[in-house]
Amino acid sequence: MPAATKRIEATPSRGGHNAATDASVLMQLAALKQMTVIELKAKWQAVFGTPAPNNSRSYLELRLGYRIQELTHGGLSRETRRALDLLADEVEGRIGRKAIIADGRNPVVGTKLVRPWDGVEHTVTVLPDGFDWQGRKFKSLSAVARAITGTQWNGYRFFGLRESRRDDR
Repeated sequence: MPAATKRIEATPSRGGHNAATDASVLMQLAALKQMTVIELKAKWQAVFGTPAPNNSRSYLELRLGYRIQELTHGGLSRETRRALDLLADEVEGRIGRKAIIADGRNPVVGTKLVRPWDGVEHTVTVLPDGFDWQGRKFKSLSAVARAITGTQWNGYRFFGLRESRRDDR
């Protein structure tokens, strides 16, 4: 990496948004759509301080767009980053985590979730630290749904649990 290249660090403005800042971000995002792939790669180098990882226009636009917003409005909170790291550990099958992710969509411990699949009724019991299905313990509903169906599912969707909509704000 050339010595003159410097990485831009986030200086989040966790306060309220203002119209001028929002307009500036929108202009920068719109400008990405007008750039060639070569220009996007140059922008990547300026923003991230490293060469662009590939020539995928859509990837470069999406990632640069996110970073522009992150630098202006701030990134993820520490709690959100931690939750995402724990989810990644769970998906990758890493063991040794000390705590399961607390999810507000989880029903009360002891609740029985019933879901028919392929003509069979499946019952899952909510445990303090996971879920029980057919005497096997799972850390997530998605893992249970995968065991039942053999395919990837969002466990909350599979069992009919959804976050409440907040369209009335």
